[in-house]
Amino acid sequence: MIFDPNTPYNSLPFLPPDINLETPKIWKACNSANISLARLREACRLIPNPDILISSIQLLEAASSSEIENIFTTQDSLYRAISTEENTASPAEKEVLNYRKALYAGYQALKEKNIIDEELLETICSTILETEMHRRELPVYIGNRISRIYTPPNDPYVLEALMAQLEEYINNGNEPDPLIRLALIHYQFEAIHPFTDGNGRTGRILNILYLISKNLLDIPVLYLSRYIIKNKTEYYKLLRETTAENKFEEWICFILNAVHETSDWTYSKVQAIHKLMDDTRTYCRENLPNHIYSHELIDQIFIQPYCKSKNLVDAGIGNRQTSTKYLKELEKIGVLSSEKISREVIYINTALYQLLQE
Repeated sequence: MIFDPNTPYNSLPFLPPDINLETPKIWKACNSANISLARLREACRLIPNPDILISSIQLLEAASSSEIENIFTTQDSLYRAISTEENTASPAEKEVLNYRKALYAGYQALKEKNIIDEELLETICSTILETEMHRRELPVYIGNRISRIYTPPNDPYVLEALMAQLEEYINNGNEPDPLIRLALIHYQFEAIHPFTDGNGRTGRILNILYLISKNLLDIPVLYLSRYIIKNKTEYYKLLRETTAENKFEEWICFILNAVHETSDWTYSKVQAIHKLMDDTRTYCRENLPNHIYSHELIDQIFIQPYCKSKNLVDAGIGNRQTSTKYLKELEKIGVLSSEKISREVIYINTALYQLLQE
């Protein structure tokens, strides 16, 4: 059957596709991706407090994933929005922060029940869009009315069957390698397009949760959207060609290369954060009064670059007066710099900020 982008793709096949998924090209890319991902996982385990990586890397992922949907922000504006108590975030910043919130909520839900189901995906999409989302009942299309690129399935019974089979494949599929399955799952979710909005961002969170569910990652730190942003044209081209021409090998290798390159980049970032933390601990141990220095204090100023006394209070490090004193001492020895934003004083870990900007 010739693919017609104007016709709902109600004949979308179940996973896995009936083709050879273990070509030499795929296996070579798969081995490289697995090696890089395993190295990243081990590097993350060297940092005792996972919140340090989750908070900083998650925000990078949230910003890039939203940028794919043409929602643009800056890291600085996001840090400010997180740090200030006043609700001053712009609409774009709110969308990015909602993505971050959805990713974290999905991660917590996965830890509790270790299953990825349609209910979880609906929760993720609802959190991103700040409105209750369920499997769509209305038809949608990709492109515009004059030139459609793709029309997803619109038959409610077909949608129900496709989502049920996708859920089964996500949780119980065992062939081929999990990373190859990741590529297939990502394609299938995009092809089904189960929601009226938010599918792209929900699908990218699904990628990260899937890797965690298969014990390939412990925490949500893989910054895959960075690779997709760099190769956005190729990404959408391969999605279309996989549907229209059954080019699964090219699509799978694209996703495997994304995992490989992103794992290597994130590994370097994690190593740099680890070294900066060690150097900062040594410097603070030598330059802070003994009654002020603690591992917990240093952890707190690394959870995100912008910090305030309330963060220390919430972490149980001290009351507001004591926490403010500790932050001022860190500023005095050059570890932090302060800035007044509206009515609040925010303390910036400048070295961490610069590292995350690179």
